[in-house]
This record gives sequence, structure tokens and C-alpha cells, in this order.
Amino acid sequence: MSLFDRAVASALPVVPRSVVRRISAPYIAGATLDDARRTVATLNAAGKTATVDVLGEEIHTEDEAHAIASMYGDVLAAIEGDRLDANISVKLTGLGLKFDLGLCRSLVEELVRAAGEQGARVRIDMEDATCVDDTLAIYRDLRAEGLDNVGIVLQAHLKRTLNDIDDLRELRPSVRLCKGIYVEPRAIAFHDFDVVRRSYVSCLEALLDCGSRVAIATHDEHLLVESLARVEALPADGYEFQMLLGVREGRATELVAAGHPVRVYVPFGRQWYEYSLRRLQENPRMAGVIARATVGRAVGRS
Repeated sequence: MSLFDRAVASALPVVPRSVVRRISAPYIAGATLDDARRTVATLNAAGKTATVDVLGEEIHTEDEAHAIASMYGDVLAAIEGDRLDANISVKLTGLGLKFDLGLCRSLVEELVRAAGEQGARVRIDMEDATCVDDTLAIYRDLRAEGLDNVGIVLQAHLKRTLNDIDDLRELRPSVRLCKGIYVEPRAIAFHDFDVVRRSYVSCLEALLDCGSRVAIATHDEHLLVESLARVEALPADGYEFQMLLGVREGRATELVAAGHPVRVYVPFGRQWYEYSLRRLQENPRMAGVIARATVGRAVGRS
């Protein structure tokens, strides 16, 4: 991680909101569902699928949790009504995970069942380490209910992840595998860049070995190359690559042109500012990447 990356991340809180909005604009569909619909339609026209995320995990009341769940219901209705090739991703803290586990489980089950009725899928996002046990327990509960249109996210930088894969083996889970962006203690997470990379490859191999359909979520070219070598014998419906909206768009297009399925993560919502600050501060390297990309766009327009 460079000094530039750290400097960009640390400076963000004093940067005017208007500037943060311009910086983050390529990476967030917008504030409204209509913004997300247009973004997904554009991605679909380019041969890419999408997963839609409603921003707003920072909630503290039952009413707020129900409001987020209702918005996801609207997203599912839009996907069906517009015939979009998209699924939804949910953060369980946005559905009450931190203050009412029963409410959270009930709301996510309702969403999974509603999605299943229209042939859509739900991906349960993984958050910081304090959420992992409860998130995995809810995922297992849903699968025990016979709900197969739900997937989970695992983070390669957590030292526990290979054990979690082994524990989930009999479910042949649909997993989005990412490096992980949350800053965790060294006791539970790998911090060395190369060690995280090696862990990612080991987790990918373990998931493929147990028959999982893996969503390979990374922008790291080294990991893309390693992953391509490991999925080359799989059918196109046996895996997919996932990237964030606005990040390495050219590489995503190359993967599509080569016949690989690519899904783009499309966040939207009125909490764009909080999302932007939190994500960029949690991952200074991404802050640097985005800052460089923004400068590159400006230079390209000049």
C-alpha cells in the first residue's frame, strides 16, 4: 500500500461532499432505483449481468430494517418488470443483524422466497468479522429450509475461511469469493498482500473441489490470471467473474469477449456519501486506485 493511497484515504473526511460525489460517481449507480435500473440495463446490453445493492447498512431501528427490505422488494419488482438480468445482494446489518437476529432472519427469508418466485437469486454479503458467525448461521438456516436461490460471500483475508469452506462443503454453496476490505486484527486476518493472494487461490481451489459455483470477485490481475487457469475446464455456467461498478471496466469487457460470464456489483441509494467514505477508508488501496482513475479520466478529457 503506497503513501499516496494512505494520503488519499485519510484526506477524504475533509474533502467537500461535492468532490466526494464526483470521485465516487462512476462507482455508484445513483441515489434512486431508476438510476440503478438504467445502469443495469446498460450493463446487460454490454453482455454483463448485475447484482444490485441497496446502500444503507447503518440502521438502528426495526422501521429502518423494514424500509430497506421494502426497497429490495422494489428492486426485485423492477428486475422482473424490466426483464433485467440481475440479482440482489443484501447486507444483513441493513436488515437488523446487530440488534434483532430474529427480525433479520425473517426479512432475508422473505426476500429469498420472493426472489425465488421470479427466478432471481439473493447473495448475502459478508461484513466485518463480528458478523461472520451470525451471517453463516442464517445462510445455513435458509438452505435447511430448502431455499437454494441464496448464496454467501467469503473473505480470503480471514484466517478462518478455509475452515468455513470445509464446514459448508455438504451444501455445495454458491460463494462470492473476495479478498475482504474490512480492517481486522492480525490475530484473525492476513495482512501481507502476497499472503492474502495465496489464501485467495487456496480458497478458490477448495470451493471448486467441493463443487461450489464460485463468483470470483477481484480486480487483481494476478488473481484473475490464476483464476482463469483454474476454471478453464468448467462450463460457462459453472462460475462467473465479479467486479465493482466503474472499476476495471475494460478488463471486464475483455473477459466477456473471451466468453466468460461477468457480473457487476451495482450499489445505489441515498447513503452514497457514507458508503463512499467508509469503503475508501476501509481500503486505502482502492482509494488510490479510484483517485488515479479519476485523474486519468480528467486527463483524457483535457
